[in-house]
Amino acid sequence: MACHAAALLQHPPPPPATLPSTAGASSSRRRASSWGGAGRLIRLRLQGYCPSPASARAAKSPAEALRRVLESPGAHQAPACYDALSARLVGRAGFKVCFTSGFSISAARLGLPDVGLISYGEMIDQGHLITEAASIPVIGDADNGYGNCMNVKRTVKGFIKAGFAGIILEDQVSPKACGHTKGRKVVSREEAIMHIKAAVDARKESGSDIVIVARTDSRQALSLDEALWRVRAFADAGADVLFIDALASREEMKAFCAVSPGVPKMANMLEGGGKTPILSPAELEETGYKLIAYPLSLIGVSMRAMEDALIAIKGGRIPPPGSLPSFEEIKDTLGFNSYYEEEKRYVVTPAQPSSYSSSYYDNTSEASSPGDSKSRTETPQEPVIDILPQLYDLGSTGGRGPSTGMWSRTLRLRITGRDGVQKIDARIPAGFLEGMTKIIPGLAGANIMERLRNAPIDAENPQNGQILLDFEDAMGDRIQVFIE
Repeated sequence: MACHAAALLQHPPPPPATLPSTAGASSSRRRASSWGGAGRLIRLRLQGYCPSPASARAAKSPAEALRRVLESPGAHQAPACYDALSARLVGRAGFKVCFTSGFSISAARLGLPDVGLISYGEMIDQGHLITEAASIPVIGDADNGYGNCMNVKRTVKGFIKAGFAGIILEDQVSPKACGHTKGRKVVSREEAIMHIKAAVDARKESGSDIVIVARTDSRQALSLDEALWRVRAFADAGADVLFIDALASREEMKAFCAVSPGVPKMANMLEGGGKTPILSPAELEETGYKLIAYPLSLIGVSMRAMEDALIAIKGGRIPPPGSLPSFEEIKDTLGFNSYYEEEKRYVVTPAQPSSYSSSYYDNTSEASSPGDSKSRTETPQEPVIDILPQLYDLGSTGGRGPSTGMWSRTLRLRITGRDGVQKIDARIPAGFLEGMTKIIPGLAGANIMERLRNAPIDAENPQNGQILLDFEDAMGDRIQVFIE
């Protein structure tokens, strides 16, 4: 109980937040969530669990992290990512939040336009990869929820499980269209509001606090007045962030930010010639925006860079150094160096061959006398591991056919780690392959007997015999098989 009391003394609940009445039904939910991480910590401690402050911070969900960003001062830039690598780069660049662009994912994953062709399953699959690679909260583009209200609920729950901190839901009909292209149509007011209510219910049923970004495309499909009416209704239905796409002027942007002043607004800075004026972060903050999306920067520069690189390669050159990171920089970005450092914690020293190791002898000659057998046993042999027992009496000649000499030889398996440490050095009788060739004469399109007969001599170390295999596996170990 001392732990419980200390928690209450150290973390008293803050007073409920006061929001404007325009937030409507959503205000009670926001007041409940205003306790934030401290409130959850108190409840955990009252139930008998006393995590340290560090573990409590580590347990923060993506949605909680995003809400803290929204509560912090300033307007926050959010570049759009479209795969795991771009998500990692956004975090490395120092941004606090990013979002997925359906336009960019459709382009990168399908090579197709954003006209409603990409599916819910494909977006969820891509989302898992993105959120696992990201070090910052990610807002997921869920298009129009992929159907009716029941589809919207499934979509919200799927995005929660995929690790998204927020979800963008729009009011377009199916099939949807890119926000700044022609042909957009929206569902009715009533259906649009019900979609947001369904999303709020799905969040509540999941026990999540995912941030719901409600978007309307009615500015271009219908009118500015209709768009302003809809976002006000979305806020009353429980949306956390409001977004009108394709506003056409600064005046329209100011009118939007004046609606439901207690609810954050998202701006879409469509690069390269969209309908909305491109403003600086300072100008957008002054206008009243909290989130600033940059949907095409990463996919756009990637497309141009790949085109330029292909032109260079086709011309017999490689991309100039200024446009191409060094191999070391690429490895660092992808985490090779940190992987190697962490891998050192789990290095196992390979066991050295001991006295129980045995050798395989050429028994094709006539049987030796007991004395010879004794002297042979006492002769020091190179330490090897006896992998398989002898499968037959190599001294016998009945039924052996023309392959007798080959089957009586020895295969030597040697595996050397990339650090130069020898892991395995073992000999096995080549005869064990005979039974395999009777069942499967060719493996991977190659005849085993032909491989054995035609194996080249090891030029570097002729004492090793013929080389049957010599390659590096995925872990960097060198695997060699010789015929002695």
